[in-house]
Amino acid sequence: MEHLPIFLKLAGEHCAVIGGGEVAARKVRLLLDAGARVTVTAPELCEGLAELVEQGRVEHRAAAFSSESLAGVVLVIAATDDRAVNAEVSRLARAQGTPVNVVDDPELCSFILPAIVDRSPVVIAVSTGGASPVLARLIRARLESLIPATYGQLAQLAQRFRERVKRALPPPARRPFWERVLQGPIAGLVFSGRLEQAEAELEREIDDPARRTPAGEVYLVGAGPGDPDLLTFAALRLMQQADVVLYDNLVSPAIVDLTRRDARRIYVGKRRADHAMRQEQINALMIELAKQGQRVLRLKGGDPYVFGRGGEEIESLAAAGVRFQVVPGITAACGVAAYAGIPLTHRDYAQSCVLVTGHLKDGTMDLDWHGLARPRQTLVIYMGLLGLPALCEQLIAHGLPADMPAAVVQQATLPQQRVVVAPLGELARKVEEAGLHPPTLVIVGDVVKLRDKLAWFEGASDRGSAVPALSEQAIEPAANH
Repeated sequence: MEHLPIFLKLAGEHCAVIGGGEVAARKVRLLLDAGARVTVTAPELCEGLAELVEQGRVEHRAAAFSSESLAGVVLVIAATDDRAVNAEVSRLARAQGTPVNVVDDPELCSFILPAIVDRSPVVIAVSTGGASPVLARLIRARLESLIPATYGQLAQLAQRFRERVKRALPPPARRPFWERVLQGPIAGLVFSGRLEQAEAELEREIDDPARRTPAGEVYLVGAGPGDPDLLTFAALRLMQQADVVLYDNLVSPAIVDLTRRDARRIYVGKRRADHAMRQEQINALMIELAKQGQRVLRLKGGDPYVFGRGGEEIESLAAAGVRFQVVPGITAACGVAAYAGIPLTHRDYAQSCVLVTGHLKDGTMDLDWHGLARPRQTLVIYMGLLGLPALCEQLIAHGLPADMPAAVVQQATLPQQRVVVAPLGELARKVEEAGLHPPTLVIVGDVVKLRDKLAWFEGASDRGSAVPALSEQAIEPAANH
């Protein structure tokens, strides 16, 4: 480790910035955020620094750099475009024992400024030791996506109650208590913006020893259509804190791998006529695990409330008195359409969109065919592959033209995505010839015409190798778009 990570308390301390350009302005704002008093030494100032001086937030020494610029300061940043000047700043600062940073010149620095994730009072610093500031910023961006802004509010809540917990609990009990608070329902209340309710709940847990026993909870989380990049921040947070994970066959392995490594994983997938666990058994298992004090993640493909049986599962949890959270996901219709280059609505082609399942709970296909076979409407059919011939026949019989554009998308948003596009009257035959298999989604409507113009996913350079795109003309790798 070449550098020792430390956090300097600069509130009210005098710091110097040498340089008047945009880079200097960024460093000044960083120091101001830390509560420092800042003096800028530079003959001229950029617009941003000039505004700070006019506002009285920064002092300006309108002169070239000299040793007087370093008098009485506790920290120095050199940000001029003259390396000789920067080197002189570094030499004089080191001589008087003042920490100095020279922007983009690690050799002249006695300390470096990291990339920062600010969730005050939680602050995370990321550094590559000056080797690659861009990489540090990229890592910071990844951390920003994983750590909600409300973590700062959670830390403030813990700070307010820290002394009360010390008085109420013996030392061995404090750590597990705070782990439950910071990862459990109280944290969930903070993340959802219900701060007063979180505070009241924490007070009750401190005052009532009986409430300190871990309470189980179920997280019903939408995993989206397959691509891990489409997960929500809330989904990732709950995936990382669950004790038990119940996942189905529509959740991609890459997403399952993002759950906590030491969590127990239970496959409860349901394919047609091949159920690893019946729905009633899944409901009972969630209730049993939660009542044991476990944090249970029910990870579902797409969105839990769009043909995901989320409503059925929540009904059973509520009836059993089990606490739960629901995190929506990008439903398959939205993810599939976007990655296949087929907008679900378009002013020139479709003013409405209907989502329907290809088979009902009893296995039938008793649908409102007249309502589905309407013009200027996009029809999205979940779980329609097995009954695709009958679907196409019924839609044509109830008014849709046989040459209506249609598509079937297999494993959408994943590198192995495949798309078959054909007129409605030929779709079932083309899909059979291509050998598509679940999971798939069927899209019917004039919007499918736009695929040739708008498809971008197949062959996208930032997602690895090209993805085969199947059409009624040929089975060829799609061109880059």
